[in-house]
Amino acid sequence: MSLPDGFTQQIDLLTEHLVVERGLADNTVEAYRRDLEQYAHFLNGRGHDDFATAQRSDVNDFLSDLRRDQHRSSATVSRKLTSLRQMHRFLVREGLTETDPTANIAPPKPSERLPEVLTVEECRTLLEVPDRTTPLGLRNAAMLWLMYGCGLRVSELVNLNIHDLNIEEGILRVTGKGGKQRLVPVAPRVLELVNEYLITARQEQVKDSREDALFLSVRGHPMTRERFWRIFKEYARQAQLAPDISPHTLRHSFATHLLAGGADLRVIQELLGHSSLNTTEIYTHVAPEDLRKTYEQTHPRA
Repeated sequence: MSLPDGFTQQIDLLTEHLVVERGLADNTVEAYRRDLEQYAHFLNGRGHDDFATAQRSDVNDFLSDLRRDQHRSSATVSRKLTSLRQMHRFLVREGLTETDPTANIAPPKPSERLPEVLTVEECRTLLEVPDRTTPLGLRNAAMLWLMYGCGLRVSELVNLNIHDLNIEEGILRVTGKGGKQRLVPVAPRVLELVNEYLITARQEQVKDSREDALFLSVRGHPMTRERFWRIFKEYARQAQLAPDISPHTLRHSFATHLLAGGADLRVIQELLGHSSLNTTEIYTHVAPEDLRKTYEQTHPRA
């Protein structure tokens, strides 16, 4: 369905301005044009012949229609609102209208992206993949078990030193973001595995007695994020897990499984090293439904 000339002329004027005066890329300008043509058809259906006569209610209804009937994401609606703003601000600058109906209309809040988590059984399967009869397999198993057992970030894992682990007390000292340190208890099974790695496999890998890094490469250098990432992805493939999971998925799984087991949210906050409880509260959205109901009914911030 063709548009009235008023819409077409205004779109042409704006796109020329965006190309000539602002130097925007062709793809960007074309995206603006498509959004504005869609908006123009909406306005035309309401009896408008050009953009200059649009009202604030028209803009709000157009955006609502995108979200409700067309099921567009928050990111898509925000992008289209940007296109509408470009047009209406341009019309005001050119003296073709006095008001901008998009003024003070806030973009929709981005959809909260919930963390991906593994089931307890999937974690168990992943942790059992490494061949612990070999030095490298034992090292890799120790890394995976410690990461999941303590809810570590990759950077925290690879930066651990021998002296960060207190075997007698079963406590791990973790240095997180901003150099902030926290103490995390290590489960006996995890502690046993890491200790086995220390007294066997690591002794074979270490080349310099002054090296303090807990986990070493075959050349005796500290483990790197990139190397651990590759190790993790290979084991995840062997465990037939989803291809898009990452090492951070183990940290999310650690928190979710603790919450599902009844752990207090404040305790989980301390174990993860979150500075704010708001960050930790996202795990209430991925916990079992009955647990979430209990949390919402009893937690003062729910």
